[in-house]
Amino acid sequence: MITLPPLCATTSRRAGRWALVLLVVILALAQASGCSRRQALPLPLAGRTDPPRRDSVRPEVAIHFEERAAALGVYSLYRNGGEAEQCTILESLGGGVGWFDFDRDGWLDLVATGGGEITPPATITGLPCTVFRNLGGKGFSAAATESGISDSGLYSHGVAVGDHDSDGFPDLIVTGYGVPRFWKNMGDGTFVPAPSPSGDDDRWSSSAGWADLNGDGVLDLYLARYVDWSFDNHPVCGPSSAVRDICPPRSFSGLPDSVYLGNGDGTFTDAAADVGLRSDGKGLGVLLADVDLDGDVDVYVANDTTDNFLYINDGHGHLEESGLVSGTAIDDQGVPNGSMGIDLCDFNRDGQPDLWVTNFEREWFALYRNEGRGNFLHVSRRYGITDIGGLFVGFGTACDDFNADGWVDIVVTDGHVVKYPDASPLLQEPLYLAFDGDRFRRGTPPSGSYFAQPHMGRGLASGDFDGDGDLDLAISHVGEPLAVLENTFPQSGRSLLVHLVGTVSNRDAVGARLEILAATGPAPALQVTGGGSYLSHSDRKVHLVLAKEENAGGGGSSPVRLRVRWPSGIVQDVAIPGNRTALTVVETAPGSSSEGPR
Repeated sequence: MITLPPLCATTSRRAGRWALVLLVVILALAQASGCSRRQALPLPLAGRTDPPRRDSVRPEVAIHFEERAAALGVYSLYRNGGEAEQCTILESLGGGVGWFDFDRDGWLDLVATGGGEITPPATITGLPCTVFRNLGGKGFSAAATESGISDSGLYSHGVAVGDHDSDGFPDLIVTGYGVPRFWKNMGDGTFVPAPSPSGDDDRWSSSAGWADLNGDGVLDLYLARYVDWSFDNHPVCGPSSAVRDICPPRSFSGLPDSVYLGNGDGTFTDAAADVGLRSDGKGLGVLLADVDLDGDVDVYVANDTTDNFLYINDGHGHLEESGLVSGTAIDDQGVPNGSMGIDLCDFNRDGQPDLWVTNFEREWFALYRNEGRGNFLHVSRRYGITDIGGLFVGFGTACDDFNADGWVDIVVTDGHVVKYPDASPLLQEPLYLAFDGDRFRRGTPPSGSYFAQPHMGRGLASGDFDGDGDLDLAISHVGEPLAVLENTFPQSGRSLLVHLVGTVSNRDAVGARLEILAATGPAPALQVTGGGSYLSHSDRKVHLVLAKEENAGGGGSSPVRLRVRWPSGIVQDVAIPGNRTALTVVETAPGSSSEGPR
């Protein structure tokens, strides 16, 4: 039984909460007018972070990823048209990458956007996406032409994967400057163009994510949009009158995001005016997840130089924007950041999903710890995130336990957005941040390896392309070929990838939550999410890490079980097998058979 607090206590708590919001607003107003994203602000000082602890001298964290794109037969180059020297903000976003098994042969395939070209004085043309079919985990073959995804009409940025018609085959939407392209999977290894969920709306779109927002079992689409730029609105910016550079996002007004509700018959209804969206964002990253653990999917949007949005779902598809009240709109100084990449994780294993956001230079990357009931606390200083300094411009990101030691690690790909940066280098090293239960520490890469070299990174996606149970990476760049990074970490624990298939819930099971029962230690919050990272799609299988002794049939006192809380409300327990690296769970009534092989 739940006991409600006395009314006076509730009123006092609400008053205190709004007093805190008022204080944050005052701080923001005092600073924000001078906090333009690319002004010459002083760099963050190391002395502003928590002082090192006496027990913090630990061995270096080694990074074990091997770049293997060329050896695997993958070549994809994103082009932004920068060689035309038009200095458009269009050139700054870059492109994304996605893992998805489009031919349903059990192996993850790869898709990457191609970008476009700019021809003076004002012509923009698109370049086609690249698609690679997985050859049993040993390599890839180019498959754009045979799959049918060869259109070059869109200056492309992002990819989002979702089975919108629940036929078992993942469909694909490609965002960018123009009308988003929607590709329907025909189930035979090919795609055909389908009407875009946005109709003929060609406003500049960036990231997108799929989830069932209104609880009808059908996937809906959240589409983030960036700024109102065109060649008719193309101001001259630069460090001097003699040197032109790309204008900052503060030079443009933002474009409103959109929500398109799936009708169940392959068509969509534009519901932006009904669900409660704000119109003042500059969206770059989108994450759809149940952040308050009330059984429906909420939406978090990473905006560029404006407040981030946190939309709390009422369970029927109406979204109440609560970014400022929840503590996720701004940083710990009361200032909105230039936010790009985004992910969900339970880094401290307290059962509450936390939020992670990558930001612009001279800003801390943001770790928002979930305090429960939709409230968050900015804790980047407390957990060592600020130790990396303020020189990085972070984009694509993934939070997961890559070395299976029981703690979340974070990968970030970095790179600048202007031609002539004044503080940070144009090309930047990617980051690997390892958590040890107390603080995050930056990993040390082997000399000459991918993480030891600077890049102009953008999109990032995680997935197990070689079927060994751990998570590999694909990372896109501007003007540099796509990287495929094989995970070669020594695995401390046992990894298991869980594929959920909804029947009453949406087939992709976005919003489903998983709990490891009878674990030897605190079990982290795990769930299937939509969107995430930056312009990219990571595989939706949920990565579980078990201790070596948590092995059904391996001598333990009792088999470890997994509890799935489906978006439909169905709660389902299944045994975790001891001899596989992957498990498929199909939503079904209690007592029915529900588990299957990879």
